[in-house]
Amino acid sequence: MDVEKLYSARLLATRARPYLASALFALHPVESRLVPTMGVDQYWRCYVNPAFVDATPLADLAAVWVHEVSHLLRDHHGRGDRLATREGLDGPGERLRMNIAADCEINDDAFGDGLPRPEGALHPAVLGLPGGQLMEEYLPQFRLGARTQDHVWLDCGSGADGLPRPWDLGPDGAAGLTPQERDAVRFRVSQAIRGKPGTAPAGWARWADAAFHPPQPWRQLLGAAVRSAASAGGSGDDYTYGRPARRGAALPGVILPSLRRRPPNVTVIIDTSGSVSDAELGAALLEVAAIGHAVGGRRDLVRVMSCDAAAHVAVPLCRGEGIPLLGGGGTDLREGFTRALRRNPRPDVVVVLTDGQTPWPSHRPPCRTVVGLFPRAVQPSWDEDDPDYEPDRLPDWAKVVTIG
Repeated sequence: MDVEKLYSARLLATRARPYLASALFALHPVESRLVPTMGVDQYWRCYVNPAFVDATPLADLAAVWVHEVSHLLRDHHGRGDRLATREGLDGPGERLRMNIAADCEINDDAFGDGLPRPEGALHPAVLGLPGGQLMEEYLPQFRLGARTQDHVWLDCGSGADGLPRPWDLGPDGAAGLTPQERDAVRFRVSQAIRGKPGTAPAGWARWADAAFHPPQPWRQLLGAAVRSAASAGGSGDDYTYGRPARRGAALPGVILPSLRRRPPNVTVIIDTSGSVSDAELGAALLEVAAIGHAVGGRRDLVRVMSCDAAAHVAVPLCRGEGIPLLGGGGTDLREGFTRALRRNPRPDVVVVLTDGQTPWPSHRPPCRTVVGLFPRAVQPSWDEDDPDYEPDRLPDWAKVVTIG
């Protein structure tokens, strides 16, 4: 194999895409005449056919380096396996579709700026698909047929779809990277992209943001935060024989009742100011329904209050189909807290669904507080003419969960 040409192409790829340098040099080339062109496995080995190296121009070979390492950085092998398990996709035909969909995700912005598009490289437009989508979004939009018949030879290896290939060396083969080393490579690449914003395409910038701040399962986090707050709502104050007392073991033949915890009272404050969109208000109502499940289905103990610059009427969740969301003006959720804490009985848990652009109470409320935060891409600006103005900050006494 012409190793000098192969390594020269990698150096050219590094010069064209400097933010991928750590990943390109982490790939370990392995000569193999079984692979049609070049392919990767999840252990960061790059299998190379010597005939392909000889027949491919240097610049095109550099573009293939970038293409193959993109499969690994974007975890196409792991995503392909999860997709196959979830959707019941199996067999070489479905894996070929995954490889094609993964190539569409990569190739829509992989070339140009010093890297030519190699001959035969698949682009979403060839299949009549839009650019800027993910593998999981492309896959349902096409089937194998006339538009894909020129790409049936495509095989980027198990690193593109998760299906092992005959040429793979496997987890025990030489020169494979451990999971920790793979994560370190991804982290260094994401640092390089974020360190010089504007030097990478938008797809890579989004990838780097996700690598630094992976998306959280916010529905589970919000539900867990509410359940945690509700379960800490004081000691038991009623007796039940539904669950025997643990002290009963000391008195054989005697059945002692156990203390039953009082169900918590929950007040949900929904930010209805002008900065909260209709879609977010709809999402807030969905979260209200989930909160009802989180407290054991006692909808009569959950009240919903809308609040902008003033607090409005608190409505019991048992009339949830008619919850009025009043507001649309400025924002001051301190009014909502004040009104909620004046209720009798006082709530054990206050859940606030807001975009965070509001003043907060100066002191910790006498109850557990959970904030479901609608994210904002740009922080609110401040009045430069007012030297005493300070941007509102989320309180440190609340459990904050970002709503996706």
